[in-house]
Amino acid sequence: MEDPCAFHKTFTLAKEFIDPSAACSGRKRTCHSGDRPTMKTSMSLAATVAPDVLRRYASDQIVTLAKLVVENAFQPIVEAGTGTVFGYESLMRGQDRIGYETPVDILDEAYQAGQLLQLEQMVASRALAKFATLSNFSTSTLFLNLDVRLIPHGEHLVETLLQHLRKANIPPSSVCFEFSERFDNTSVPEFSGLVSRLRKAGFKLAIDDFGVGHGEMKLLCDYAVDYLKIDRHFVADVDRSPRKRHLLKSIVNIAHVLGTRVIAEGIETEAEFIACREYGVDLVQGWFISRPTTHISELAPSFPHLQELGKSKRGSQSLDEILIRKQIELLPTVYENDSIDSVFELFRRNPRQAFFPVLNANDEPRGIIHEHHLKEYIYQPFGRDLLKNKMYERSISHFVEMAPIVGLDSDAEQLMAIFANMEGSNCLILTDNMRYAGVVSAASLIKVINEKQLKTAQDQNPLTGLPGNRAIRDFMRQSGRDGDVLRHFCYCDFDNFKPFNDAYGFHLGDHAISLFAALMRRYFFAERHFLGHVGGDDFFIGVVGWTKEELTEILDRLISDFHDDVRDLYSDEDRAAGRILGHDRTGAEALFPLMRCSIGVIELPEGLVIDDINRVSAEIAIIKSAAKDSEDGLVFHLLGEAN
Repeated sequence: MEDPCAFHKTFTLAKEFIDPSAACSGRKRTCHSGDRPTMKTSMSLAATVAPDVLRRYASDQIVTLAKLVVENAFQPIVEAGTGTVFGYESLMRGQDRIGYETPVDILDEAYQAGQLLQLEQMVASRALAKFATLSNFSTSTLFLNLDVRLIPHGEHLVETLLQHLRKANIPPSSVCFEFSERFDNTSVPEFSGLVSRLRKAGFKLAIDDFGVGHGEMKLLCDYAVDYLKIDRHFVADVDRSPRKRHLLKSIVNIAHVLGTRVIAEGIETEAEFIACREYGVDLVQGWFISRPTTHISELAPSFPHLQELGKSKRGSQSLDEILIRKQIELLPTVYENDSIDSVFELFRRNPRQAFFPVLNANDEPRGIIHEHHLKEYIYQPFGRDLLKNKMYERSISHFVEMAPIVGLDSDAEQLMAIFANMEGSNCLILTDNMRYAGVVSAASLIKVINEKQLKTAQDQNPLTGLPGNRAIRDFMRQSGRDGDVLRHFCYCDFDNFKPFNDAYGFHLGDHAISLFAALMRRYFFAERHFLGHVGGDDFFIGVVGWTKEELTEILDRLISDFHDDVRDLYSDEDRAAGRILGHDRTGAEALFPLMRCSIGVIELPEGLVIDDINRVSAEIAIIKSAAKDSEDGLVFHLLGEAN
């Protein structure tokens, strides 16, 4: 049997090194300020004490022990479109040194011992102090987990944090509280009041581990939430799971309609990252980006490997983004911590404007403030004086109304769908790298879509009436992001077209091109098929949902029918000979077979999500050359497969 005295002696020794003041005031030893043990020495000595011993006998000293060993690790949360760090989640580390396997274990123990508030305050204050040492803290956000069991003590916790923030000169909008999924937050009576208090103080709010907890949908429905963190369960292998992709797209769309930004947690692979970004996720977090670290020096302001993955997308703006930027209205803004007087002045100077965007101190949109929210005060006696009365405590944050918030790189149709789903919305707030970029109205979006249709029509080839290169690339980009089905990109090129065009003239050359376009339309007419004219005798066919066998049968018929039809364009003599005399590209005279079409097909398998369309373009020349050299003129190639 273990000796209780031995445990007592061991714990007393550990406690003296943890709390030197206890040893100084004790009768067994004396010390002076000059010979107190350093933190490094304390940790080394505490490490010699068995963790299970400390855990079993030190529940009443858990905060004292935690001060010795617990550290704050920061994990970057990064903008999906740019790779720039947006903020950091603070995570507890070091609790295992005193016998607690996970942070949850030590929090549960502290709760049982009645010390949870003190422990959380200690951890939060250290996180803020560490955050304040970062060179980019003024433009970043610190994400802190809020244990539901502290909600009854929320007022005290908020006041303590506000004091720390004031001392560190950090605005409350630089701190985001994550509501834990371990318990049903909404069932706590004080929860609604705490949420209101946090928002009015300027803090941001997030739902953690969305999808696996107790009351996230209720939270999202009933409260103004800034961020929604999608649980790792829905992110893992999302690039290979159609069901997860459908859920992810739906969650992102719902969140954006409600003015909430989406964070994907636990991203561990490049494919997961690309899928999340392409389905509209705003921010990403996980080991693929960066692991948590306790060392400030290891935190980078951005991540080049993410920038490289997105280079092709950011290198050139889409037609939608170009058109949307032309329609953006850069309304004047107010900050949530501005005085009510500033809002009255803004409405006075802009009598035709019914609302203005509201930003936090980090220039992130929080929603809008509408004039009808203030009318009841404006038109009643002493209403304006009442609003400005400190005892009444009414600030701009009391009147903020959520509005849809979406990034500038979204499709015009997506923005219109969000508008349609947000009944009674005054505007849609657009952001560029998470910061306010302007607003668009429904009328502006209609103009964008009309102009897009006009541009698309202008891009059509006048000879065939088929869409041109811009539309082809848009189709490829959109299909590349849709990994739910098998996709095929078919590149069609006439063999020996130049000698025919030289010998028979442009009129018959154009006739051959029109013939092929008509045959394409005969065989590919489904809504999901895409037909494009690259230019001259080059064509593109995009097929979604067909098997390789189904597509092979149709392409063989297309090649055969075109060859039969185009033979009739030759003279009887050339047709009988099966070749014509012409000149090659160097000008030398040579014999050329009759014209045919060769088709190189690049296959994107189900589950593959690609962001960089240049990956496809790089393999086009190789596959087209292989098709020309083949006997039947048709070659398939799996994207990414070694040639």
